[in-house]
Amino acid sequence: MRACAAGAAALTGALLLTGCGSSGPDSASAAEAGSGSGKAVLSVSSAYMPQPVSDMAAGFLTIANDGGTKDELTSVTSDIAGSVTVHETAGGSMREVAALPVPAHGRVVFASGGNHLMFDRLKRKPKQGENVTVALHFARSGTVEVRMPVKAATYNPATGH
Repeated sequence: MRACAAGAAALTGALLLTGCGSSGPDSASAAEAGSGSGKAVLSVSSAYMPQPVSDMAAGFLTIANDGGTKDELTSVTSDIAGSVTVHETAGGSMREVAALPVPAHGRVVFASGGNHLMFDRLKRKPKQGENVTVALHFARSGTVEVRMPVKAATYNPATGH
C-alpha cells in the first residue's frame, strides 16, 4: 500500500512538471522589489537543464536587472534535488558561492563553462522534454520561480549559453 502511494505521488509530480509551460529564450519570469525609480526589476530567460546522466545536473539561465538597484541571488531550491548550489567560474576554476550579485541595469549569465547551478542528489533523473521547477531566492526581490526545460545532454543554445 505504501509503495503504491509513493508511486502515485511520483507519477503526480512527474505529470505536474510535464504540464508546466517552458522557459525558453523568448519567455521570462519577473519580480520587482524596492520603491520608486530605484527598485530592482528582475527577469529570467533562456533557462534550461541538460538531461542528467548521473545523480547530478547543471542548470543555465540569464538573470537581467532592468532596475536601478542591485540585487543578490542568495540561494536556489528545487524539489527535484537534495540541494542546488550556485557556482561561479573565474580564471578557469569553479567555486561554490553563497551569493551572486545582480548589478543594477546589468545581468548575470549562467553558461556552460561559466557560472552555473549545480543540482546535487537528484531524487529522479528528469528526461528531455520535461520541465524542472526552480525557485531563485533574491535578497531584495524575494523568490522568482522558473520552469527550466530539460534539453538533450549535448544541447547548445543559439544564445551562446
